[in-house]
Amino acid sequence: MKPNMNQAQAMRQLQQAQAEMARVQEELKSDMVTASAGGGAVKVSITGDLTVTNVVIDPRAVDPEDVAMLQDMVLAAVNEAVRQAQELSNSKMQRAMGGLSLPGGLGF
Repeated sequence: MKPNMNQAQAMRQLQQAQAEMARVQEELKSDMVTASAGGGAVKVSITGDLTVTNVVIDPRAVDPEDVAMLQDMVLAAVNEAVRQAQELSNSKMQRAMGGLSLPGGLGF
């Protein structure tokens, strides 16, 4: 019994989608975003697959009397970098999956 053409076509589209998603995920490993906080006093770089690769803290931002402020700046920079990396990832995945029409309303 042969699968009908719609099923075969859907399977091909799914296989193409899987290959494209794998390609994009690999590409995201080398994509980089950088975010800063405290007017640039703290900078965080993160890859598109959410690996923090660099944290730079301006020595003038280090005040032993106010460690909490430095911690807040690091936290803000990391969170912004993660947000930007997720936005980049979502955008690339949507572009990669654009036009894919799957049965049952599963298209992207």
